[in-house]
Amino acid sequence: MKSYDRGILSRYDLQRTPNKIVYGIMLLVITLMVCSMLYPILVTLFNSFKNNVEVNSFPPHFLPQKWDFTTFSKGWHYIKLPLFFRNTMIIFAGNMFMTVIVLGLASFSLSRLNLPGGRAIGFFFLAALFIPPTTYIIPNFVNLKNLGMLGTFQAFWLPAGANAFFLLLLKNFFDGISMELFEAGRMDGASDLRLFLRIALPLSVPIFSTLAIFVFSTAWNDWFWPSMVMHTDQKRPLATAIYNYVINVRRLDTNVKFAMLTMVMLPPIAVFLFFQRFIIRGLHMCGVKG
Repeated sequence: MKSYDRGILSRYDLQRTPNKIVYGIMLLVITLMVCSMLYPILVTLFNSFKNNVEVNSFPPHFLPQKWDFTTFSKGWHYIKLPLFFRNTMIIFAGNMFMTVIVLGLASFSLSRLNLPGGRAIGFFFLAALFIPPTTYIIPNFVNLKNLGMLGTFQAFWLPAGANAFFLLLLKNFFDGISMELFEAGRMDGASDLRLFLRIALPLSVPIFSTLAIFVFSTAWNDWFWPSMVMHTDQKRPLATAIYNYVINVRRLDTNVKFAMLTMVMLPPIAVFLFFQRFIIRGLHMCGVKG
């Protein structure tokens, strides 16, 4: 007989009528939430297969009456999607490098090197989480302008190395690693940098995998900050290009717009579905002290 993990409600509990009613209400609410989340995605997908007349017709049809598969090729050649995709991947790679090296070393130092005033520094980063991001957009812009980084990828990479939320997540993860591992490394003559590269970094693959998903999502979806610091198509990321050349354009057919939005929407969904187990696992390991 196949065994199942016992949940909050046992098989005996589900036989009681009040529990059945509550359980049914919970399932109904979850079903409604799923439908509300899937509906805009499916509407975008199906509208990309309609012709332009059917997309703008009223009353609208959920499924296409006549399938049109040419909208994707039109959308692909409308703007330089490979160029904007490459720029987005360059931003993601640089942001991830700053997360691993800068934030990784900083959080490791706060966690394991007994820095003078380490608690005060950690409290400072914790307090920074309560500052609204809109308050430091303009100061960041002015600083990058004075440094001559506007219009370059460094305008994305430099702020990525000052993410207080990621730093505290990494610090909490390093706090859970057994201190005996680092003491054994020091007895073998390893330096602090070697301890980070040889012990802490390999053990941190789950949390860095989780942060990689967050960094990818930010690089893929953010359009406001790139619209401020990047003004040329040669280095413009995908989200800003879609906003400028698809969302704000009136002469483009609506079905082609939906086709382009579908092409942009599917990659992050696929990344999340494939790596979703790393999100739960990484955040769980950050909250458990070993």
